[in-house]
Amino acid sequence: MLDIISISFTNCEINVIILVNVISKNVLSCMNIMHKGEQKMERMVGTISRGLRAPIIREGDDIVDIVVNSVLDAAKSENFELNDRDVIAVTEAVVARAQGNYATVDHIASDIKSKYGDETVGVIFPILSRNRFAMCLKGIARGAKKIVLMLSYPSDEVGNHLVDLDLLDEKGINPWVDVLSEEQYRELFGYRKHTFTGVDYIEYYKELIQNEDCEVEIILANDCRAILQYTKNVLCCDIHSRIRTKRLLKAAGADIVYSLDNILTSSVEGSGYNENYGLLGSNKATEDSVKLFPRNCDPVVDGIQKKILELTGKHVEAMIYGDGAFKDPIGKIWELADPVVSPAYTAGLEGQPNEIKLKYLADNDFADLKGEELKNAISDYIRNKDNDLVGQMVSQGTTPRRLTDLIGSLCDLTSGSGDKGTPIVLVQGYFDNYTK
Repeated sequence: MLDIISISFTNCEINVIILVNVISKNVLSCMNIMHKGEQKMERMVGTISRGLRAPIIREGDDIVDIVVNSVLDAAKSENFELNDRDVIAVTEAVVARAQGNYATVDHIASDIKSKYGDETVGVIFPILSRNRFAMCLKGIARGAKKIVLMLSYPSDEVGNHLVDLDLLDEKGINPWVDVLSEEQYRELFGYRKHTFTGVDYIEYYKELIQNEDCEVEIILANDCRAILQYTKNVLCCDIHSRIRTKRLLKAAGADIVYSLDNILTSSVEGSGYNENYGLLGSNKATEDSVKLFPRNCDPVVDGIQKKILELTGKHVEAMIYGDGAFKDPIGKIWELADPVVSPAYTAGLEGQPNEIKLKYLADNDFADLKGEELKNAISDYIRNKDNDLVGQMVSQGTTPRRLTDLIGSLCDLTSGSGDKGTPIVLVQGYFDNYTK
């Protein structure tokens, strides 16, 4: 019996020793593979843009807490980490909602009435948009007795077309010189609906004004001074060209000249307001109100940056974004209907990219290199590039825009404007390059 036990134990011992040896060899083999993999592994992903979901935001909500908590919850849920110089962006819409920055049609009407009295108001160069301008126009009409509505053609400022440019050529119309009445426009081009919305904006705006018991006359012209043949009291509704428009009108003898950024710059009977942009950047909220562009936004971005640093130790950048700055080649719409892409951002987002064109280096400076040698040469060039590449050939072809415009456009495309439910965007790796 003792002999059998001894033999069994000995056999077990032998088996255990063999098993240990096998495991050891496998472990060592795996470790060698991992080590080799680490040596060969390189980062294969650059910039990442994530749309992050958040609660439905209401007036009075702490937007800083909501943004920070949403980012941290997303990181935990999707198992990613925050890094220094990540960008946390939040859409202007939810910031304005949290601020309760709204105004009614009556508020707009009251401000218009105070500025123009009973004078005929020339409303010039509005964009063609139910979301962006319809409620503003409703308020303007409610505050005026007569409006001369002057539309630019063949398209508005952001590219919404009333008529194709080719059709102007066919009819022999020069949009820079010719002023068309509504009747002349109809005789030449008939009733035309927008490619995407299916709306005849001339008819739509006309009915909207008339429904407010306001008399209306519609003309089409591209020289702002054409309005002075009808009235010398003008409301400039263009966005990015408004300063020049006002200057030309005043020089040509206009009496009262305001622009949309002069309307609701302070509270009217308890309304929201925006001291910098007025009605610019507003959106339709209800059939009788608009959401204004957010105000006092610096504390929001600074607060997000500070709280993330406190909770994670990471120094991120933060920004508020509106419309991106890009153009649709089919609908021909230039997206930027907000006065700026970003009304507020942290200091690290100031300036423009300082980037070189990789293909320029590959085709010129290092045309005789290839493979690992080419990679190393370009990497060394990037590490030692000048702090300011403006005017250098090596930077040609890189997008000459501000960081906030570029990143804001990326965020706008990521979040969309529909039902994605991602008003917060986390951008990672934007400031990395080929070497890191």
